[in-house]
Amino acid sequence: MTPATEQSETPAADRSVPALFRPRLIATDLDGTLLRNDKTVSDRTVAALAAAERAGIEVFFVTGRPARWMDVVSAHVHGHGLAICANGAAVVDLHDGGRLIETCPLPDHQALAAVEALRHAAPGTSFAVERTGGICYEPEYPPFHRDPSAIIAPAEKLLAEGGEHDGTPVLKLLAHHPALAPDAFLDLGRAAAGAHGDFTRSSPTALLEISGLGVSKASTLARCCAQRGIAPEEVVAFGDMPNDLDMLAWAGTSYAMANAHPHVLGSTTHRTVSNEEDGVAAAIERILERLEG
Repeated sequence: MTPATEQSETPAADRSVPALFRPRLIATDLDGTLLRNDKTVSDRTVAALAAAERAGIEVFFVTGRPARWMDVVSAHVHGHGLAICANGAAVVDLHDGGRLIETCPLPDHQALAAVEALRHAAPGTSFAVERTGGICYEPEYPPFHRDPSAIIAPAEKLLAEGGEHDGTPVLKLLAHHPALAPDAFLDLGRAAAGAHGDFTRSSPTALLEISGLGVSKASTLARCCAQRGIAPEEVVAFGDMPNDLDMLAWAGTSYAMANAHPHVLGSTTHRTVSNEEDGVAAAIERILERLEG
């Protein structure tokens, strides 16, 4: 099915959403989706999120970000106060400073096995380890968001049994390659080390995000929805990158941003305008108009 646009949605696309459809939950990615490129939330988006909550629709932020990077939206989550972080590896309470509610870790031995496999399959790969207590990385790892208090050491040391961080759950293993194309690196990573974790990506660079087996945005969102008695067909999801694909496929109604990765554009039931044009807000406004009409 060719996704419809929010600006020129066709009657056929309108009929793809049942006339009596009433969503109970909106799940939205952040970077490239809800947030503008300067990493801010527009006034229009803030108003749309609040209007959805007033209409009885819960909003979940579902992101690859760690809890410590959630300040940008912590003031805009209502009701339950929960968010899904680290691609499903953590549920946090934004009403309580990002306190961890639950985690789905990547076992250290599986992370080590993935490191070994990727070093062999893609020489030049460098690694970072995102734990519940913060991030540590190898000296060669690119300085995306360097933490001055982080330990810098080979991944094998960062993941070693009995090491300084042993026992602190690993939320994600990050793997960067300086030369490979991002999608090619993802395919290679899955082929070489997919037995040790779930591989995805959200960066425009060749940066892989590796979670525990079976851990994704979709798996944790499904669990949170089941706890609330919310079925997949009652969920509307928004995303833009490969790490959103499982969530978008699980939700009954899915929206790709106009700026989304081609795989996302080809895998969703609807399309909205870009994150720079407040595409999530535009779609929520239309949903609420239908409910009020």
